[in-house]
Amino acid sequence: MSITKLLNIKYPIFQGAMAQISKHQLAAAVSNAGGLGIIASGGMSVEQLRDEVRQCKAKTDKPFAVNLMLMMHNIPELIDVLIEEGVKVVTTGAGTPKPYMPIFKQHGIKVIPVVPNVSIAKKMEELGADALVCEGSEAGGHIGDISTMALVPQVTQAVKIPVLAAGGIGDGRGIAAAYALGAQGIQAGTMFLVAEECPVPDNFKQFVIAANDTATAVTGRKGGAPVRSIKNKMIETYIRLENENASRDELEALTMGSARKAAAGDMENGSIMAGQICGILTQVKPAKQIIEEAFAQAKQIAATLSNRFDF
Repeated sequence: MSITKLLNIKYPIFQGAMAQISKHQLAAAVSNAGGLGIIASGGMSVEQLRDEVRQCKAKTDKPFAVNLMLMMHNIPELIDVLIEEGVKVVTTGAGTPKPYMPIFKQHGIKVIPVVPNVSIAKKMEELGADALVCEGSEAGGHIGDISTMALVPQVTQAVKIPVLAAGGIGDGRGIAAAYALGAQGIQAGTMFLVAEECPVPDNFKQFVIAANDTATAVTGRKGGAPVRSIKNKMIETYIRLENENASRDELEALTMGSARKAAAGDMENGSIMAGQICGILTQVKPAKQIIEEAFAQAKQIAATLSNRFDF
């Protein structure tokens, strides 16, 4: 079954779950535009998640999802909220959904893990995942080691459930490429950072627009938790300390609350998590326009692609 039929959405695009950013305003706008909006629950209390879900339901009657960072201590309580509020799709990361699969299945909740390699993709399929988001290292935020171009065809070859490609996709060219690699759609975060409905200050959006192809850096590789962000004062300090073998406590002190600072508009001390594709983003647009233009471009590319093979 196609991902659009599985989830009852028009366009096969998920809006990425970005910490402190992917809230009801953005999720509802993406869902209303025909994609799958996603609320990022990481760091939320039960009350905060319930409020976000209810506000999202008030703004859209279309399907939307909640992302669960499974390393969080309050996952069972957050799942209770999803069940009580009737959320029917979850995406997962930072852990395995295995302990929770029975309750998800019992309540008809579709489970779509984000995976960084083939081995984990296979395990998620065996657990009963309904689909997968296959995320390459070009993505913003927490990343794996394998690039999207190399990862997607290997995952789509290895599993039978629908796969969405993520990482380094910012327009219709990336969507067309994802289909060529075997995916049924995409997940995108960075391109929605410049959506009108994205609940961050304008200086955050302009910071993303000003970034070029070399603007991002990966921190945390030595500690085994790599994160891609746009370079700023805090990131440069982190890299210096990391290279000096600073303690984990010192590094954690530097980054404490950094996602929240960025979402509030602090471009020097916040963590502006964005992917390597941010260099193609040039203006702020409504989420609906972002989606419709991207898929129109993808269709145009697909229609003319055969003419480019002149061998």
